[in-house]
This record gives sequence, C-alpha cells and structure tokens, in this order.
Amino acid sequence: MFDSRAQSGRKVPLPLRAREKFIFWTAFAICVCYAEFLASGYRQGLWIIDKAGHPVIDDFVVFWTVGKMALKGAALSAYDWNREHAAELAAIGHPFWQLLGWYYPPLFLAVVMVPATLPYVPAFIVWCLVTLGLYAATVASIAHRRVAFIVACAAPWVPIELILGQNGFLSAAIIGLALLQLERRPALSGLVLGLLSFKPQLAILFPFALAAGGYWRAFGWAALGLCLWNGLAAALFGFESYVAFVHAMSIAADNHLVHSTPGWYKLQSPYGLARALGASSSFAWCLQIAASLSAALGVTICWQNKAISFEIKAALLICALMIATPYLLHYDIPIIGAGAAFLFRDRPFDKFELVAMGAAIPLLFAPALPGLSVLPIALLAALVLLIVALRRLRASRGSIQLSHARHNPA
Repeated sequence: MFDSRAQSGRKVPLPLRAREKFIFWTAFAICVCYAEFLASGYRQGLWIIDKAGHPVIDDFVVFWTVGKMALKGAALSAYDWNREHAAELAAIGHPFWQLLGWYYPPLFLAVVMVPATLPYVPAFIVWCLVTLGLYAATVASIAHRRVAFIVACAAPWVPIELILGQNGFLSAAIIGLALLQLERRPALSGLVLGLLSFKPQLAILFPFALAAGGYWRAFGWAALGLCLWNGLAAALFGFESYVAFVHAMSIAADNHLVHSTPGWYKLQSPYGLARALGASSSFAWCLQIAASLSAALGVTICWQNKAISFEIKAALLICALMIATPYLLHYDIPIIGAGAAFLFRDRPFDKFELVAMGAAIPLLFAPALPGLSVLPIALLAALVLLIVALRRLRASRGSIQLSHARHNPA
C-alpha cells in the first residue's frame, strides 16, 4: 500500500481509499453527535414540540401552517398577516409574540403543501430529511465522491438548519444542480434554475453569468422555467396571489431592511454587517451597492474567460451571490457547500485551503452561539471560500500563461 519512500522516513500520504474511510468515519461521528443533540432537544421539549405537546415556535411552523391554509383553498389568506397569525395560533395552541410572516411567492406555497398533508411532527422530520438528502446528494454529485454525501450532512450549518426546519438545503440544492447540469444539459439546468424564483434574491447574478458565458440555451430555458413554474402556481392559487405576494414583499423589506425586526445580525450580507456595526442606512446601502456591482462585474469578467475552468467559475458565482444580495439570512449559508464541492471537483484541497476553511468553521456556528450572534459573522465564511476560489483562479491563470510561454517561445 505504501511505496518505498516510507523506508527513508519521509511522510507518505494515506492511500485514497484509506483517506476516504477516515473522512467517512469522522463525518459519521459528527452526524451522530448532531443526531444526539437534536434527540436530546426533542426529549427536553426544545425541538419540534414542547413538553406540553405544542409545536416549538420556529420557522417550520409557518411552512406547515401556510401549507394547511393552501390545502383548504385559503392561499390568499397566507398573505394576510392577521389571518395567517390566527392560523399559527390555532396550530401552536397558545399565544406567542414572534412575528412569523409569509414572504414567499405562490410557487413555494405549492411546495409546502406537501408536508402539510402530514401531522406536524412527521411533517417536520420528513421535510428535514428530504431536503437534507437532496442537498447532500447534490454536493456528492458535484464533488464526484460518494463520501461527500456524509461530509455534507456533517457540515456546521446542518444542525442550525434542522433546528429551524428552514429551506436553505432546498435553495442550495437547486443552485448546485442547475450549475452541475449547465454544460451537458442546458435545458434541464434552465428549468431547475427557474425553480429558484421561490427565492429570487439568490438568483440575481445568474443572468450575468449565463450571458457572459454564452449559455444562451440555458438562459432561454431558465426564462421559460420561470414563467412555467410560476404560471402553474398562479393557475393553482389564482393570479391575485402574486399581487398579494408583491404587497407582502414591501412589508418584508420594511421589517428586515429598514427596521430589522428580527435583528441585523441575521442578515449575512455587507448591508447587514454594516447595520449591525452601527452604520447608517445610507452608508450601509452604499456599501451594499458597491459590493453588488463589484460581484456582478467580477462574475461577468470571470465567466467570459474561456480559459478559466467551469468549476472555479461556479464556485466564484456562488460566493458572489452571497455578497450581491442584501437579503441573505443565516439559514441560506448551505450554498457554501455547493461552492466548496465545485472547488474540490476542480482539484482536491491543499493544506492552505484546508486550514483556511477549517478556521472558518466556528464562524458558521456563530448564529447559534449566544456570545457570537450579535454580528453576521457567518458572512466571513463566504469570504474565506471566495479567497480560496480567487487563489485557485490566480494559480490557474499562472499555469495558462506558463503553458502559453512554453508553446510560444520568443
């Protein structure tokens, strides 16, 4: 298994199979710890349901309640906060002060109707397992390694996502799958990308990337998918539901970007970071606009360059998406996993990259830690991945120039 260089005292890397076994069992142990942590929370009445048997107040309460309303033919009532809150009170069984509004387009109503056909506890578990499985399978497909499935399940954002019952796994899987299929199956890629319209703030840079890269077939199919999926949702719930959604979006913007009812630390964006540090709204918006324009320009230049590998382009796009939108919440962080998988697909991580990403892991736990949740520092983990991607980009450009010089001597 080991070559003769081991006789000389030089350290020899573990064989690939042994290394993957080590990674698998390490990730498996982390997943077991996550499972025990969640099971302990369930037994103590801190996760899914409380000791009285009522749903714990978390984000999935909104999904399940709104799904129930849609099943009863009251989709429009989901955008009426008084009626929606009354439905949540009926579901939870006791008063609560949190504002759990519904800000999603009708397309996502069709999604949450599925778990809403089940009682609350099975619905919560099925939702978490299905979305996590879809996300982990996408990451493994991107990385071309089966072991990446269990590694994705051991990522630091997994317990946070499972505690909330949020949709970060779903949006990350859509982005990863759309990019994975872009070169070989542009029609499928575009149709999948159209599903991201349930979270349009995560799609704002895709038109720049597709146009700059010349992926016009995927661009057209994405436009078709956007119209198709939302047209079906409008046919199902009525076109008035989109009017109600636009009105709800204005209220959400006021709550999250003007007054920040949930707290600035939850916005993992340059805008959110500036506001959390006490900056004025005008300064924070100037910072965000500068960051968004820089991200759009960087993506356009990068995707125009045919010499840059697609994997690096995909990773840079994912990092840029996280910087370009002002409305990135802590449960949207799983898209980092898709970006890291594309970098691994380009080539395995070296020591510097492993150390850099390892150092970023505590930042990803920050939203759940009392002392660290005052700032949106999980955003810094995205910047670490961006640094790794830019380092790859610089190295690839250097290799291209060196190869060009060898083939074209003076």
